Amino acid sequence: MRREMTARQSVVAATIGNVLEWYDFAIYAYAATTIGKKFFPGADEVASMLAVFATFGVGFVIRPVGGIVIGRIGDRKGRKAALLLTILLMALGTVGIGVLPDHQAIGSLAPTLLVVCRLLQGLAAGGEWGSSTAFIVEWAPAGRRGFFGSLQQAGVSGGLLLGSVTTALLNIFLTPGQLASWGWRIPFVAGALLVPVGLYMRRNIEEPPALDGLRALPSDNSVRTGLRRATKACGFTALWTVAYYMMLSYMPTFTQQFAGLSASQALGSNAFGLVILVASTPVFGALSDKIGRKPLLLISCISFILFSYPLFLILVSKATLTAVILVQMAFSLMIALFSGPGPAAIAEIFPPSNRATWMSAGYSMAVAMFGGFAPYIASRLIGFTGSPLAPTLYLIAAACVSAIVTAGLRETAHDGGS
Repeated sequence: MRREMTARQSVVAATIGNVLEWYDFAIYAYAATTIGKKFFPGADEVASMLAVFATFGVGFVIRPVGGIVIGRIGDRKGRKAALLLTILLMALGTVGIGVLPDHQAIGSLAPTLLVVCRLLQGLAAGGEWGSSTAFIVEWAPAGRRGFFGSLQQAGVSGGLLLGSVTTALLNIFLTPGQLASWGWRIPFVAGALLVPVGLYMRRNIEEPPALDGLRALPSDNSVRTGLRRATKACGFTALWTVAYYMMLSYMPTFTQQFAGLSASQALGSNAFGLVILVASTPVFGALSDKIGRKPLLLISCISFILFSYPLFLILVSKATLTAVILVQMAFSLMIALFSGPGPAAIAEIFPPSNRATWMSAGYSMAVAMFGGFAPYIASRLIGFTGSPLAPTLYLIAAACVSAIVTAGLRETAHDGGS
């Protein structure tokens, strides 16, 4: 009984820390329009937004480095040490953005410092995902890894939701002038207030008790085997990361530009989708413990292949606010089909002895290549083709990659161990 209570407390603490970290990481995307004007001023609005989203992507380029370095700390020193380090790095980068002078004040130094802050956030995010996923899955009771792992993704989505709601409230209660002048900084500076909560909770978590014993078991720790498994994890993650960052980070900007929504409406409709994602992800995680990971993962991939184009078509056809909300809710359910079983499925590719290192490397590589630049690629595709429906090509291609990799995975839902 005590072990079960400790497991619940440790997982809750890790999940809440996840929420706080991903709030910090996500608010950059939600403030993208204002950041573009402040740090990349110019007459060409498209060029300004491309610069903003390129800087957004920079935070993802460094994530594989954070994943490997901090993941290695997690494998050698314990998950707790890695999780404490990530929350400190994330806070430093987030608060740094909130207090940076803009282009008008310090010229070209402003975007340079903005990139440095995004790099700090990226290092933290790279280490956070793998370390927290490994920690939560390793605490899971037998036969419940899917549900426990899904709580990690619920935490990620919860952080995005918190960032979306915070930014939406600012757009409601502040005038455009106040928001442009100083209001956009509030969500970033508020990240400092969340640090003591996250640090307190993570300092009091316990390591998974079986981890030392599992490390002692024979396993192939060669670099070649690690890279092979990380490559498999990278392909597995392609749709997951593209869908996340296109549908949840880029969508508020897209619906303002092409669906005719105001800033508060765009962020509000995004929040509805995130609520559905947070609520449904654990449901699908628990379901994967019963029927297996692969059926849900493949249904998600097929859904994106079949429905991305028609759902985007609704968005750009002068849809009502209600229609936009329903579309975003549909996309969120499609993402949840993957996010529920996803953490357990990717963790089960790796042995515990090097899980945090190579899982972080594979996942972060996919995010760097496919997801982090998804808003930038979507903007580029629209500019190149002249069609706001062009981003669906990227979604469909990512879904095909993940479907092929997932089809080749061994079903592990009913295996014992961690």
